[in-house]
Amino acid sequence: MAVLGSYSIPLLGISIFIATLTYITYRLLSSYLHKWFTMKPIPEAEGTYLFIGNALQFKANAGDFFRQIQDFTRDFSDAPLFKLWVGPVPFVVLFHAETVEPVLTNAVHMEKAYAYKFLYPWLGTGLLTSTGPKWRQRRKMLTPTFHFSILTDFLEVMNEQAEILVEKLGKQAGKGQFDCFSHITLCALDIICETAMGKKIYAQSNSDSVYVKSVYKMSDIVSRRQRSPWFWLDFVYNFFGEGREHDRTLKILHSFTNKVIHERMENISYTESDSDSDQGARKRRAFLDMLLKTTDEEGNRMSHQDIQEEVDTFMFRGHDTTAASMNWAIHLLGSHPEAHRKVQQELQEVFGTSDRPANMDDLKKLKYLDCVIKEALRLFPSVPFFARSLGEDCHINGFKVPKGANAIIITYALHRDPRYFPEPEEFRPERFLPENSVGRPPYAYVPFSAGLRNCIGQRFALMEEKVIMASILRNFNVEACQKREDLRPLGELILRPENGILIKLEKRKHQT
Repeated sequence: MAVLGSYSIPLLGISIFIATLTYITYRLLSSYLHKWFTMKPIPEAEGTYLFIGNALQFKANAGDFFRQIQDFTRDFSDAPLFKLWVGPVPFVVLFHAETVEPVLTNAVHMEKAYAYKFLYPWLGTGLLTSTGPKWRQRRKMLTPTFHFSILTDFLEVMNEQAEILVEKLGKQAGKGQFDCFSHITLCALDIICETAMGKKIYAQSNSDSVYVKSVYKMSDIVSRRQRSPWFWLDFVYNFFGEGREHDRTLKILHSFTNKVIHERMENISYTESDSDSDQGARKRRAFLDMLLKTTDEEGNRMSHQDIQEEVDTFMFRGHDTTAASMNWAIHLLGSHPEAHRKVQQELQEVFGTSDRPANMDDLKKLKYLDCVIKEALRLFPSVPFFARSLGEDCHINGFKVPKGANAIIITYALHRDPRYFPEPEEFRPERFLPENSVGRPPYAYVPFSAGLRNCIGQRFALMEEKVIMASILRNFNVEACQKREDLRPLGELILRPENGILIKLEKRKHQT
């Protein structure tokens, strides 16, 4: 009997393990099959297979993959929505204002889609990736850091970095074509480092920025993993995928922001005590300084991890998106001489022949430049698609979509709806003049997302773009050296051109 008893313990453990595994498999399988049959009536791409979905169809190259998504939206242009399966995960693809609005306006659908979990190692659960009570509390805490008065402080940094950019671009003027993409990106990085972290990193002087390269590398790595369900399990990814490369890149990104946070934490008390003896000179505020002082309703300060999450998020979302947007706008102006002339005429009216930095009143007067930036964001939205997890069963345009499915909004296609943007491929800044925007649904144009989770930094981004674009066009005439079809947009985490932005610059002769 004693011998039988000694055997019964491991047998019991094995039985429990098998029963648990069987139960989990049953739950997963029944959940999957429930979604599969519920969503059966929704139009789908050809070649959708059980369990694999459409994953084997997806192109490996980021540019080819993005063109594939564009082809899908064209193929289903007459349908209100269609579905794709990425392995066992279903996505309803939305690109019409009337299907996008009910998802973005409903607080139940606020959680980001499953694919965002691959950003967690890098960005943690900061404002971009968090959900529920944490997101609400964090958003409430951070909103005051984007107050108008604080943005005015940041304007000084933007002007200084724009001046350095103009000096760098001046060395290229009159020398034939060159790629301006990295010049503008490094300027945006210098601005976000100083405004977000209070640290000058002189990226424009040291163009071989390891941090910038690591941001791009991590974006590529995450995008590839998102569309490869066979690499979603960590142990598979680490042994057979890019797990090691991911971790090496992550270490560079985190050590950079970690170092800056530690330095700022050490210096902040000294800065506060020394501020009175600074002969009245006002110390610039940085986003990080405000995070270090921010408290919740109970008076608790943010932890080091909380701060790191938000700094990493703002470093990524705060430089890459604006840099891409400005580059697309420069290409479009360089390709459309009439719009180019109108912007320079407006700049002449506001600044005359002065080379003074831009102030807030100047930026308000640059209404046509504002239209140019908005139209560039329509044609080339910095975030070409984003996704949400549906928090309850719902009906979208008559089709039932079950709780737990994902809705992916293809901004790039949404902004090309001919009902609201006639001849959608044409660059027409006048579309965004107030009289031409009347009657356009608010959810037909969402370059900064919309609804509850709209971009907290959109005023910062538009301000930065106006300052830098104005500085470039006050000093240079721009000529694009590529046709639209040469640009080959890469739709990864950020929409950027595969072959850079090639332009020619000519120094302007200021009239007196």
